[in-house]
Order: sequence, then structure tokens, then C-alpha cells
Amino acid sequence: MKMFGINNNQSILFLVILAFFISLLANAYDPDPLQDFCVAVNDSDAAVLVNGKICKDPKTVTSDDFYHSGLNKPGEIVSQYGSKVSLVFIDQLAGLNTLGISIVRIDFAVGGVNPPHSHPHASEILLCTEGTLYAGFISSNPSNPGDKNRLFAKILNPGDVFVFPKGLIHFQYNLGNDTAVAIASLNSQNPGVVTLSKAVFGSDPPVNPEALVKGFQLDIEVVRQLQSLTWIGNG
Repeated sequence: MKMFGINNNQSILFLVILAFFISLLANAYDPDPLQDFCVAVNDSDAAVLVNGKICKDPKTVTSDDFYHSGLNKPGEIVSQYGSKVSLVFIDQLAGLNTLGISIVRIDFAVGGVNPPHSHPHASEILLCTEGTLYAGFISSNPSNPGDKNRLFAKILNPGDVFVFPKGLIHFQYNLGNDTAVAIASLNSQNPGVVTLSKAVFGSDPPVNPEALVKGFQLDIEVVRQLQSLTWIGNG
């Protein structure tokens, strides 16, 4: 048998080389760390930069670099959303550097919401520990532009778990008669957060309102009113 005019041995060699380069492409993103740990430090003279922040000299690393306390304490809810997200990302726990994990606690007042947002760098798994939450995510655009995006949502009670795929818009809403709490883990040391309302209507400089009128099919005065509001992110 010949492939592209070459003999069997050449065909086998070609396939081996092709498989090798495909494997390189498959592993060309989000590499695993090659060291035991890389504790972040804000000191350019300290050591080396890998797939995260600068690494602290391993000889100076202590147990405290891998330790964080306080997620047992309710966060202070002051935002108009009626929720508080207490982060344990790399800036709160330097030992997370390069490990690709993080955790948050979310406290909800009655009627509080963690508004629609996305994490461009991470998927998320959320555990409801107190109260009753309505949680869901919205699929990406279907292949047919006329079809609706799908909503996947559940009512969560203590002990229930829900997963939000990477990059998709998701939310949680406290529909119970008492406060609610959730713990979420994400597969990135820095998941990133895009709060839709803030990103669209609160950007700096603002988006041309005519573009939003067309994009959202809203009246120009409604768009200008929304852009005049003070928007904050999830937090």
C-alpha cells in the first residue's frame, strides 16, 4: 500500500511523526507544573516566573504559604446584589500558584443574587451548604442563529452540588426565606470574572450606546439610563 506516493515504511514513519506533533499540540496549553510547588512572591529578584506568578525561593517556603482561614465566617453583604463572594485565589493564598485550583464562599441575603457572570479561565463546582438556591447556566449559541440558548438550572438545598462549565454565563439566586451559603471550587488559581451587567453597561470608556441599542434591541434612553448607573462586579 502507498500513501501519497510513498511506501509502507515511509507511511508508518509519516504517521508516527504526525501523531507526535498532534500530541505536542494537545499538550501545548495549561501545562502541569514541573516542580513540587511555586509559592507566589511579589519580588522580581526572588527567583523564576513559570505559568503563574514569580516563585518564592523553596528554601524560604513555610506551611503558612499553603494555609488560609476564615471561610467559616459569613462575609459582610454590602452590595446591591445582596451577596458577598469571599475569594481564596492566588492573591489570598500564594501557595495556589501554578496548581490550577481555587475556592470561594458565597453568602446570600434573602433575595440575594450572584448576578450572571462567567469565568473565562475555569469551570466551577458549587456546593449549597445553607438555604435554598436557584442556580443555573446558559449554553453557548446554537448552530442555528434562530434557536434559543438553553438554560440548565436546578433548585439546590444543603448538600446539593451543581457544575458550571468553563466560560459559560451562570448565576445563583436565593429564593428561600432565610440566608443562604455556598462553597465553590474552580479549576484555576485565577479564574477571572466577567459580570455581564458591569461589562456591558459599566465599561470605561463606555460602549457606544447606538451599538447597545442595536445589540439589545432597547430604546436609546433605556441604554443611557443603564450606562449612567454605578455597576459593580460580583464580590
